[in-house]
Amino acid sequence: MANQSSLGLEKLRASAVLKEAGLASLVALVLALPLIGFRTVGGGDGLSFEFRWEALVVSVVIVFLGRSLVTAMHGVWRLNRFSLPGFQRFGSVIERRQVLLILGIIVLALLFPLMPEVDRRAVDLATLVLIYVMLGWGLNIVVGLAGLLDLGYVAFYAVGAYTFALLGTVYDWSFWGCLPIAGAVAAMFGILLGYPVLRLRGDYLAIVTLGFGEIIRVVLTNWVALSGGPNGIAGIPRPTLFGLEFTRRTREGHSFHEYFDLPFSGDHRIIFLYYVILILALITNIFVLRIRKLPIGRAWEALREDEIACRSLGINPVNTKLSAFALGAMFGGFAGAFFASRNGFISPESFTFIESAIVLSIVVLGGMGSQIGVVLAAAAIVLLPEALREFSEYRMLVFGLAMVLVMVWRPRGLLAHRRPTLMLNPSRPIAPK
Repeated sequence: MANQSSLGLEKLRASAVLKEAGLASLVALVLALPLIGFRTVGGGDGLSFEFRWEALVVSVVIVFLGRSLVTAMHGVWRLNRFSLPGFQRFGSVIERRQVLLILGIIVLALLFPLMPEVDRRAVDLATLVLIYVMLGWGLNIVVGLAGLLDLGYVAFYAVGAYTFALLGTVYDWSFWGCLPIAGAVAAMFGILLGYPVLRLRGDYLAIVTLGFGEIIRVVLTNWVALSGGPNGIAGIPRPTLFGLEFTRRTREGHSFHEYFDLPFSGDHRIIFLYYVILILALITNIFVLRIRKLPIGRAWEALREDEIACRSLGINPVNTKLSAFALGAMFGGFAGAFFASRNGFISPESFTFIESAIVLSIVVLGGMGSQIGVVLAAAAIVLLPEALREFSEYRMLVFGLAMVLVMVWRPRGLLAHRRPTLMLNPSRPIAPK
């Protein structure tokens, strides 16, 4: 009888898997028919359509097999018949060897531009990864520690960039002099956003912050006298090394290659920008790690877990939320100032909602509240599309599939194992959640 019941359960599970996979493949067929099934081909008589049934069939089959695999694995996990020990122990291993891992990552990051096989493109790509790491650590204060869903984080990124761009081009201020001002202005905008939404939580807070980000973008697009409108701002000054510029033509003795008697190379500026954002990211990480152990950091975590209990303990939710918004926005402003200085040109098209979505994906994928997880997620999100650039038509499909699989296997993020900030018995081991 037991064998018959288990056999019936297996058949029921198989039928459920086939049903889910069939529905998913049907939806994929409808969506892929206009996107993948047809391709425009130029000819002597103009454009014509070419039907690609092979690509359409392959896409539907991939969706069918992928959905079947995910559904089957999910059902087996719920029955406790299958486990992935590597994934289960990954967070605990990282937790035990966190110091060694951090030191290894820092040493590797410092030596990365000096490695023989590293070219200019690799250093520039690593700089982009560090920008998103810094943005992820800043948003991690708001989302990961305080538990406030912010979909308009790109607004603070834009405020910092435009603050430095205006001060640098209009008043000829240097990057290092404008950097703290850009962070302070972004923090002020964070308070302006946080104060009206003090009583909002969850989806309502996300909608308001999303609207705030769009308001900033629309204002920058239409206020031509201030921001240049869609044309943006060009000629933004670059960072200098104690007054030494990384240009060929400059005042005698005030360029990097002339001062150190080196042949001019454009790689010097790329490497210097890499080290600048690396230092800024390390400062951000140290600040966040230290502030988590202070009363304000523990107040953020208490607010994230239960706001009502937080009030009953005498914690002021108003000041707690405003401090989270202000500090998170400050680091977004720092990253925005560096972004403007690195590119030398900014426009409102660089600060769309997709940037907020990418940074939020980094925080969620890495594990909310996890600093190392943000680094791994930022590297994956930035480098994976670049690695699949040869498959230009399908790289975003593969990227989305990888994201879905990670969310199925690790729904709480890559590194969701976190030790409490305050422990009654620090020597007692903590079982992973």
